[in-house]
Amino acid sequence: MAILVELLAIAAAVASGHLVAALVAPASSPFVAVGDAVVRLSPQPVVEFAKSAFGTADKPVLLTGIGVLLVLLGALAGLAARRRAAVGTVAVAVLGLLAVAAVLTGPVPTATDLAAPVVALVVGVAVQRGLDRLARRPGTTRTGGGGARDGDGVPRRTVLAGASAAVAAGTLVVGGTGLALSSAGSGIAASRAALTGRLAAATLAETAPPVPASAAFPQLGTVPFVTPNADFYRIDVALTIPAVRAEDWSLRVHGRVGRELVLTADDLLRRPLVQRTITMTCVSNTVGGNLVSTADFVGVELAPLLLEAGVDPAADQIVSTSRDGWTAGTPTATVLEPGRGALLALGMNGEALPVEHGFPVRMVVPGLYGYVSATKWLADIELTTFAERSVYWRDRGWAERAPIKTQCRIDAPVGFSRLPAGRVQVAGVAWAQPVGITAVEVRADDGPWVRAELATEVNPNTWRMWRAELDLSPGSHTLTARATDRRGLVQTDVRVDPIPDGATGWPSTIVTVV
Repeated sequence: MAILVELLAIAAAVASGHLVAALVAPASSPFVAVGDAVVRLSPQPVVEFAKSAFGTADKPVLLTGIGVLLVLLGALAGLAARRRAAVGTVAVAVLGLLAVAAVLTGPVPTATDLAAPVVALVVGVAVQRGLDRLARRPGTTRTGGGGARDGDGVPRRTVLAGASAAVAAGTLVVGGTGLALSSAGSGIAASRAALTGRLAAATLAETAPPVPASAAFPQLGTVPFVTPNADFYRIDVALTIPAVRAEDWSLRVHGRVGRELVLTADDLLRRPLVQRTITMTCVSNTVGGNLVSTADFVGVELAPLLLEAGVDPAADQIVSTSRDGWTAGTPTATVLEPGRGALLALGMNGEALPVEHGFPVRMVVPGLYGYVSATKWLADIELTTFAERSVYWRDRGWAERAPIKTQCRIDAPVGFSRLPAGRVQVAGVAWAQPVGITAVEVRADDGPWVRAELATEVNPNTWRMWRAELDLSPGSHTLTARATDRRGLVQTDVRVDPIPDGATGWPSTIVTVV
């Protein structure tokens, strides 16, 4: 029974902490805070392995792993508590204190954030002590069968089982309530719907040209030109998605500026709104990877806003901070570059930003990898210098500046396909934001390069689809592609990992022709 006592105590602690966090500060949930601490403290190679191995499932995998670890620790503590009762209490208390430490060492801890882990600690210890005393209470009467009983004649095991069932049921109710409150998002769905309506009714100062049908080759296996919101890649460190209504959102622009600005969503909506089709790319994208997507964004141009604040010429870095404390450092000159088109985006593909993609406002800077340009759940912009301030990923070994490299990908045929001999269609995508792609070449094995047909270019800030035909004889073949950008720069064949500033190399795939 000692193992059951420990497991119930830990479950009650997690559930009560999650409930309190849902009421006061979702990110302060002890369970989530420990997960965030694991992400912060993990060596960079481990983080990159998780991204490559699990993709967008890395967060559920991490939380599941933490849950399994808690069960194992609870079972070990229960075994030890059979000999020394205090071990069980100490184990629950230590886990509770670790949760408190995880919250305190978070990016932007507040006094309110302590409520959830402290409640979890108290509840966990109280449940453990109560059930442990009940399990160890000596029986006062005995029946003919020798079973220990409490004074009223009810078998002690029956009493303990009933108490355990009550704790388990309470844990499910409390945890479920916390989950429901977290999912409700304090009116986020209604706020998104309202903002979607306001964006639809707004008169745009600039609209993106329609994407022509000739911009993609989906019939040959390429992805759609504009990525549906549900399929748009997501890479971030948020285990709990920040929840803030558009009505409650504000942005502070400060630091090395002539005058500080504080803007609300209404302020942004009163400014000229523009629509831009932009391809975004993650620096963690491996050669031939899928961490690249395109969307129609609606928002406010960032450069005029910064010029209105008055940028100090010495401020070479824009530090943007997310609601969860994550930071990115963007070169000021890039954002202010004429025609760059950096946005404070409110809309994405005909609706307000999805919550997981930064609702209500995020940054989008074409031509830079996301870790230096694409802060979601935006809360703060500080004009500063690279020498004065470091940011999240630079602290972990990534490069200070990160322009997107010229890359391409083979989408079809997929690897290890079996194809009939003869003419084989090869198709894919290429990107070199904000320069644009002017050529893609494909070859089989070490044969001659064949120039691919390029789809219609939408704009230099987006990817470009391509297709080619190769004559393949029976046997195994390696298909390889390379792109050339508008500067005449040919994609390098030198293979490097994403760290510190993006992967390079030619994408390839192996097929069998029969």
